[in-house]
Amino acid sequence: MNAPLHLGPERLRVMGDGVELAVYRWGKAGSPVILLVHGYPDSHEVWLPLARLLAADFQVLAYDVRGSGASQIPRETRAYRLAHLANDLEAVIRALSPDRPVHLVAHDWGSIQAWEAVTEPRIEPLLASFTSISGPCLDHVGHWMRARLAARRPRALLQLLGQLLSSWYIAFFHTPWLPEFLWRHGLGRLWPLFLNRLEGVHDPRPGSTQASDGEHGVKLYRANFFARLSRPRERRTRVPVQLIVASRDRYVRPQLFDGLERWVPNLVRRQTRRGHWQLLLNEPRQLALWLREFIGGLPEAR
Repeated sequence: MNAPLHLGPERLRVMGDGVELAVYRWGKAGSPVILLVHGYPDSHEVWLPLARLLAADFQVLAYDVRGSGASQIPRETRAYRLAHLANDLEAVIRALSPDRPVHLVAHDWGSIQAWEAVTEPRIEPLLASFTSISGPCLDHVGHWMRARLAARRPRALLQLLGQLLSSWYIAFFHTPWLPEFLWRHGLGRLWPLFLNRLEGVHDPRPGSTQASDGEHGVKLYRANFFARLSRPRERRTRVPVQLIVASRDRYVRPQLFDGLERWVPNLVRRQTRRGHWQLLLNEPRQLALWLREFIGGLPEAR
């Protein structure tokens, strides 16, 4: 009997680290598994164009990160710490692909939390590969910043200053109540205009939970940034990593990934002249091609 093909998506519920997560599945059971993790202020809906392209060859999973979409929304900021996010990711894999390592693909904050999982020895065996798009490991960034300060060379200090200027929004998200107020009172409706005018996204549509995703997702920044950047850990991985660097990213500058080979010996780096969201929303076919090439070139043992 042929395995069922989920054109869906099929919606499932998985218990994560104390929260219930909404998980979505496309494709044919028994095929290699790709797990998609979205960033801020998105939900799984940002992956819909890519998931439909991959469903013929893979079983595709995507979930709403805690605080977004149809997943539960913790109230306390500490519930959004990276350890909880990595545990959620692990729970999804163990529930839906317990016997087969998955190919992890993540964007923005999805990639930040995915790095936490990829560099966790307990979770590493569950992963066949990792494709990171516009989201660094915060510990790696902390070491990168320290190295630039220690170098005391003009070029290194200018790189650091440039990234700090690009990250202005992080300080804003630490402002009490104001980001939430703006999301509740119109920013959700204006989000497509932002994506179109500033990010060059064609015909953007607001997510079905856009305002809520933006409002609650600011806790990701408050729970993690200063703690990780001020006290970076040693975070290495043996998982094969495909790093996709958007050279026109307004928020994550390409130099943040300099020296990543120190932490990731099995690294493939691609550079593309796109912005932060353009590859996902404008050119999902190109992203699907790169994923097929990368996954297809991995040793079968992985």
